[in-house]
Amino acid sequence: MPIKSFQGQQEQRVKSKAKTLLVGDIMSRNLIVFKPNETIHEVMSKFIKYRISGGPVVDEKGDLIGVISEADCMKEVSESRYFNLPILDKSVSKFMTTKVDTIDASRTIFEAASNFFKTSRRRFPVLDKDKLVGQISRKDIVIATLNMKSNTWR
Repeated sequence: MPIKSFQGQQEQRVKSKAKTLLVGDIMSRNLIVFKPNETIHEVMSKFIKYRISGGPVVDEKGDLIGVISEADCMKEVSESRYFNLPILDKSVSKFMTTKVDTIDASRTIFEAASNFFKTSRRRFPVLDKDKLVGQISRKDIVIATLNMKSNTWR
């Protein structure tokens, strides 16, 4: 004799597809930005004050025009000793990197990780429709990876 089920009709379960994390989801939004007319001394002071090693350089409209890093400063400090000239009063625009590698906010964290792996960059300015909206670092990727569950690893 067959056994009857007294559970009643069961609801159909729909498998939900896990959402892939995007750069825009994990990027830093409150950036310390630099202006092209700031002095290297002011930049190095901000590096120490905010415990950062670099940041974007923006014009008066807020558009990204370059990046300044500790490495840029160290190169110039080294050269100033060679020429016996102080550089601390010179502006950021003379030392910043103008060829900036950026990443779009709509990219996945896996694409960002690949970009970090392929380059020696420690951070990328994040753009959305060609506007600076944040910055992502290697550490942001590592933190996001630790927070992911195995079923969202796509």
